[in-house]
Amino acid sequence: MIPPTTASAMSRRSGVLMMVSIVVMLVGCAPTPEPTPTPTAAFASEEEAFAAAEETYRAYTDAVNQVDFSDPSTFDAVYVLLSGASEASTRKVFSEFYAAKVRTIGLTKYDSFAGASADLASGTISANVCVDVTEVDVVDESGSSVVSPDRPARQPMLVTFDGAHGSGLVTISAQDPTDTFTCAS
Repeated sequence: MIPPTTASAMSRRSGVLMMVSIVVMLVGCAPTPEPTPTPTAAFASEEEAFAAAEETYRAYTDAVNQVDFSDPSTFDAVYVLLSGASEASTRKVFSEFYAAKVRTIGLTKYDSFAGASADLASGTISANVCVDVTEVDVVDESGSSVVSPDRPARQPMLVTFDGAHGSGLVTISAQDPTDTFTCAS
C-alpha cells in the first residue's frame, strides 16, 4: 500500500501534469498571428516623388482657381488635395472668405517647381514653388480690394507634401513663405 502522503503527492503531480498538458494543447491550437507586411517605400525614386508632388500642386492650383467663395461646395476639390496644417488653415480662410462674402478675380499660377527633398520611405516631399498672384485680386461686396498693397506678385513658397505610404496619393500638408530662394522676376 502507498502511504497517504505519497498518494496525495502523486495525485498533485498528476493534476499538475494534466494542467500543463492542457495548457500546451491549448497554446498549440491558438491561431498563428498574421505576418506583418513589410512596409514598401512610398516612391521608387526622387524623380517619381517630385513628379507626383508637382502633379498634386498643379491639381491644387486648378482647384483653387475654380473656387467660388459664395458656394462652399466648390471648396471640396481643394480640400481633398490637402492634409495637416495646410488643410486646417485653408478651411479656416475659406470659411472666413465665405462669411465676408468676398470673391476672387484672376487666376493663381505657379511658374517654377523645384523638388528640394524627398524621403522615399515615408513619402514626405518638399519643393520650392514660385506662386504667381500677379493677376489675382480679392474683393469685398462693394468691389474694393482687400489685398494688402505690399503683397508680392510672385511668392517663394516651401511646400511640403505627404505621400500616403505606398498608395501613390500625395497631399499638400504645409505651405510656408520662405526666404531660402527667390522667384525670378
